[in-house]
Parts: sequence; C-alpha cells; structure tokens
Amino acid sequence: MPLTRSTPKSSLATLKGLLPFLAPYKREFLVAGIALVVAAGATLAIPYAFKQMIDLGFGAAGAKSIQHVNTYFLALFGVACILAVATAARFYMVSWLGERVTADIRSAVYRHVVSQSPQFFETTQSGEVLSRLTTDTTLIQAVVGTSISMALRNALLFVGGLSMLFVTSVKLSSIIIVLLAVVVLPIVIFGRRVRKLSRDSQDRIADASAMAGEILNAMPTVQAFTHEAMESSRFSSLVENAFNTAMRRIRARAMLTLLAILLVFGAIVFVLWLGAHAVIDGQMSGGELGQFILYAAIVAGAIGALSEVLGEAQRAAGATERLLELMAVHSPIQPPTLPQKLPPRSHNGAALVLQEVTFHYPSRPLTASLSHLSLVIQPGETVAVVGPSGAGKTTLFQLLLRFYDPQQGLITLDGVDIRQLDLHDLRAAIGIVPQDTVIFSANALENIRYGRIEASDAEVIAAAKMAAAHEFIEKLPQGYQSFLGERGVRLSGGQRQRIAIARALLKNPPLLLLDEATSALDAESERLVQSALEAALIGRTTLIIAHRLATVQRADRIIVMENGEIVEVGTHASLIALGGVYANLAALQFHAFS
Repeated sequence: MPLTRSTPKSSLATLKGLLPFLAPYKREFLVAGIALVVAAGATLAIPYAFKQMIDLGFGAAGAKSIQHVNTYFLALFGVACILAVATAARFYMVSWLGERVTADIRSAVYRHVVSQSPQFFETTQSGEVLSRLTTDTTLIQAVVGTSISMALRNALLFVGGLSMLFVTSVKLSSIIIVLLAVVVLPIVIFGRRVRKLSRDSQDRIADASAMAGEILNAMPTVQAFTHEAMESSRFSSLVENAFNTAMRRIRARAMLTLLAILLVFGAIVFVLWLGAHAVIDGQMSGGELGQFILYAAIVAGAIGALSEVLGEAQRAAGATERLLELMAVHSPIQPPTLPQKLPPRSHNGAALVLQEVTFHYPSRPLTASLSHLSLVIQPGETVAVVGPSGAGKTTLFQLLLRFYDPQQGLITLDGVDIRQLDLHDLRAAIGIVPQDTVIFSANALENIRYGRIEASDAEVIAAAKMAAAHEFIEKLPQGYQSFLGERGVRLSGGQRQRIAIARALLKNPPLLLLDEATSALDAESERLVQSALEAALIGRTTLIIAHRLATVQRADRIIVMENGEIVEVGTHASLIALGGVYANLAALQFHAFS
C-alpha cells in the first residue's frame, strides 16, 4: 500500500508513538531526571540566597554585615557548583538518549521497510522513505535529546518558581496568574498553526528528495535526452516550494515567540511595578522584592522556553506521525505462524507444482496476469518458458519467490505449499538471475559473495569461473577487490549479468530461476556462460525465461505462454513441427537474423 499523508492531529498525542522506543532506557531516564531535579532545585535556591544576602547582609551593620555577605556568597558559589555538575550530567544523559533512541528508530524503520513486499516499492518513492529515515528522525532526535529535557526542566522551574512567588507575595502572584491565563490562550491557538505548517514543510522536503533520487538514478537517460536544464528547473521549483513553505513556518514561529515574550513579560513588568510601589509603601522588604523579581524572571523564562520547546515538539509530532505511518504499513506477504520445513534436499533438485494458479496485480485487478495455470516440474528437470512480452513469464517467477500470492490456486515446492514455508526458507531454496541485474556499491568479490555471505574467497572465485566472469574480473585494476561503482556503472551489461550469474551459482540452490540470464551477453560470452550453466544445472531444477530461442533449445521441456496461460508444451523440435505460437516466434526470430 502507498504511504499516505494524513491530516495533522490537533494535539501532541502523536508523540506517544515514541514510547516503545523510550521504554528500554528507563534507568538512563531516571538518572537524567535526578540530575534535572537537582539542577532545577539549585536554580530555584539562588533567588532565596539573594533575598537573605540583601536583607541580612546589606541590612545589618559592621562585621556582622560582612559575615552575612561572605556566608551567602559562599553559599551562592556552592549552589553554582551543584548546578554546574547537575546540568552537565543532564546534558550528557539526554544527549546520549537522543542519539540512542534515534539510532533505534532508524534501525526499526529500515528493518520494517526492507521486509515489505515489492508491491510497497512499486507505489512508494525511495526518496520519500529516505526523507523519513533522515530528516524526520533528526527532528525526533532534537526532541528526545534536548526538548524533552528542556520541557521538564522549565516545567519544574515554572512550578517551583510560581510556588515561591506565592510564598513571597500572594497578592502579586495572584495578579500574575490571572494575566498569564489571559495571554496563554492566543499562544496555544497560534501554536496549532505552527504544527500544521511544520508538517507541510516536511512533506515539501520529502517531495524534493524523492524527485532528486529518481533523477540521479536515471542520469544517463537524462543526459542522453539533454534534459539537464529541465530537471534542474524542476528540482529548483520543488526546492523553492519547500523554501516558501519553510518560511511560512518560520514566520509563524517568529510571531509565536514574539507573542509569547511580549504578553508574558508585559504581564510580569506590570506586576513588578506594583511590587515596587509595595516596597515604597513598606509592605515588602527590598530582599523580598529582589527575590520576587528573580522568581518572576525564572517563571517568565520558563514560559518562553516552553513555548519554544512546544514549537520543536510540534515539528517532532509531525515527523513522528510520518514515521508511524511508515511503520503501520504491513506487507500482504506474511510468513505463517507455524511454518513447515522443506524435506531434506534431493540430489536431483526440487519438485515444483502449480495447480490452477490465477493472479491479478493489485494495480490491475481486472486483468489476469496468470489464468488457471497448472504445471508439474520434476526434480532435476530444466524447463524453458517462452512467449511474447506480457505473457506472464516474469510474473510466474515473482509468485514462486512469493513476492506476491495468487488469488486462486496452489504452488508447492517439494510437496509443501510455499505459503506454509518461512519466507527465508523458501527464498533460500531458490536462486535467481534477474533480467535487470543489480550490482551493489562494493567490490567484485563482495558482489558475488552476496549470494552466500559465508562463502570463502576460493568458492567465490570458483563461481566466477563457472559464470565466465573470472577473466574480466582479473583484468580489473584491483582484480576481485575492484570497486564496481554505484549500480555497476564501471561494467558493461554483459559483465554485470555474469556477476549476477556467479552470485546465483554461489548460492547453490535446488531451484534456479534464470530470467533472460544471457540477454546482455555477446555471442562469445553467451557460449562460455551456456557451457558453464549446463554444468551448473546438474543436480538442480531450473526454469529459464528467454526470448532468444537458441538459449532454450536444449531444455527438457519448453512451456509456451500467451495471455497468462500455457498454450503449448514440448521440445524445440516438436513445437516447430506443431506450427503454433512457438513456431511463429522461431520464424520471426530466425528471419530477423537471416
């Protein structure tokens, strides 16, 4: 199913989705919480120390005054030491938590994505997924590693400071509470708009990333059609769109900050004006007013910081929502709860049976790609599958690998329904050489070893020799250690295909699927690979898709498909004599080369 962009929620409840990632680190959160409480307590102790110093130190006379001043300045320094150690400990722990939780989220999301069926990747742009893995997790890191700590710290300072304000002066504190209640409402309303704009900004960045990933992967085609300027213009347009959306968010955030600071500090300045008059009238001491001013500053600073944290939390809520959407996508292809095991491997390969298999791609529900297809393949048999484009040949391979499940019918491998097998067990028993060869950004040795990770260097080289790849690999600058470039750009099509064949041969599966495995080979390479494949096919069951009929003439049987159905079965000679679809294909091909 494709990723959706849901309507942003009106609260920060989405952040609850992070709880499973935070739960394993309760001890670390406890240590950070203790450091947080100590630091907040030390901060709240400072105004009281100032009050004592002003009233007792400056209010006394002579040696007694000096003694009080010295005592309270020493006390202030002691509080500062506690504050420094607690703040450093809090910073270390919350930064560690931010990095750790973000790494866990990235790993979990990536692990979830790679378990999806091909249907997911057909409907989702890779750039969109990458944006969620990078940009969105970075926003969450900022919240877990900084904002949560800042929010708790400032919440403690707000509550503690407000309590001390009431201890200092109930009248002035009551006036502040009333004024704060009046100014908080517009701040909250404006904050919701910031959250919506934050989500829109993240979506625009994802659009630009998705388009960039698609074009960079198709750069030779772009350059061949001289569309560099057009693609640069398209990307610039998306970037400008993202910039404009981001600027709307930034303007809203700036207005939110301005509104919060102006209203909150305006209320506090008004109350402090009243306090100054109270001191003049003898209703408060100078120390109490000083204490009240400091606590009021702490409360105002806490509110300002909380409004800033709220903006970050709103962005993170949007990012969390996007990641949870990704995590909520479930592959329609699921392993069974109690999987069966394949019987011990036979020396002749695997038995494969298809019974009345009918399949429609989800994107084309009214068109059957395979229709009531039945086929029995004996262990060790080599069966070629031919037919015009769109006949259903590659679809057959996708069903065998259980990338999709048929809507009707049954597929068994060695007598076991493949839907009752663990996906890893099923796919471990199948080797495939796809038509579109995939080469990873690694050296030649590791690209072939991908077929069987635990294989030794000698086994890798032996597989390369079987696939007629050893000779050209040896001629590379660093031989088997040569980096092949992203998607194998340093190799020709035929060389990439031989790497893929070597990879499949190294896997040594009982069932081998060859999808146009020699289509990109020249005549000499094809001759070498054909002789290698003939040796490799011994002791295994093989299905070969090929348009070049010379590739399939030595197959035990040839299956001819058309419109998702099997229309002819036989050997090359018998099918030519039949004068049907296969004979027409052969006549067209041989005529093309005559």
